[in-house]
Parts: sequence; C-alpha cells; structure tokens
Amino acid sequence: MIPRLLEKYRKEIVPAVMAKHGFKNVFEVPRLEKIVVNMGVGEGAHEIKVLEEAREELALITGQRPVITKARKAISNFKIRKDSPVGCKVTLRGFKMYEFFDRLVNVALPRIKDFQGFPARSFDGSGNYSLGLSEQNVFPEIDVDRVHRLQGMDITITTTAKTDELAREVLKAFNFPFRT
Repeated sequence: MIPRLLEKYRKEIVPAVMAKHGFKNVFEVPRLEKIVVNMGVGEGAHEIKVLEEAREELALITGQRPVITKARKAISNFKIRKDSPVGCKVTLRGFKMYEFFDRLVNVALPRIKDFQGFPARSFDGSGNYSLGLSEQNVFPEIDVDRVHRLQGMDITITTTAKTDELAREVLKAFNFPFRT
C-alpha cells in the first residue's frame, strides 16, 4: 500500500515543480530523503526509567524502534559522564517516513494550541529543515493519562534539494505549515 503523500508527490508535486523550474528529468525534482526524530532526555543518565518511557513513546509515535544515544563527552556541570545514555532517536526512510510526515502535518500540528506555523528561516542552507516540538502529547498515539513527564523532540526533515527555496517549495506542496 503506497502512502498518500508519496502518491501526491509522484502525481501532483513532481509535474508541477518540473514545469515551474524547467527540469527535464524527474530525478532533478527534490524529494524527502529521511526524517530524523530525536528526543534528548538528560535525566536518562541518572534514571534509566525516564529514558525507557521516552523510548516507548517515540516508538509509538514513529512506528519504529528508537536507538539510545550516548553522551560524546563528559560534562561535569550536568553530572553526565562520557557514554552515558542521554536520549533516543529514530531515522525514518521510505514508506514509514511518508506515513509519519502525513500524521505530523495533518494530525499532530493542528492539535497544537495557538499554532501559527513554523518559520521559513529554519533551513540549514542545504535544503534541510529542522523544527522542535515542546511536548509529545500532540500525537494521537500517545495516551495522555499514561504520560508521567512532558518530553519535547527535534525533527529534522532531510531533502535532496540543493537550495532552501526549492526545499521550501516542495514542503509547501506537502501542505507543511510555514508562517506567512
């Protein structure tokens, strides 16, 4: 079963971008390459239970098992030693990536109270977009009654676009909510 957004990309977005920019080949049109969802859990270095809860919630949200991230170096002010667990992350590709992006744009983001859209300046110069969510409760997979601790997450959308403008155009075609 092909995800809805992938079908939309192939049937609507690719022909529109090719016509607008004069591309001769469909492979010149930027596409989503991967989406990385990262949860930093600083308390995970001291309480493994907090890290395991975050890991379970991230697995529910993304549909893929997260990997535990470890501290690269010791930071004495935060009482973190080198190689102690400090978070978890998931890299989504293919169908799971499109399914997650669809749920993010059409289900989770509209549930954020007083949401005005994301700034269009959060691109990195290479066509990749990063955003942060302050809590995991915006996803319908999370049972609010079972959440013990609100946990934010960082989401990075990696595209094959060479410029930020081209990536913005493709994300806007997917109905990604940019602030106007």
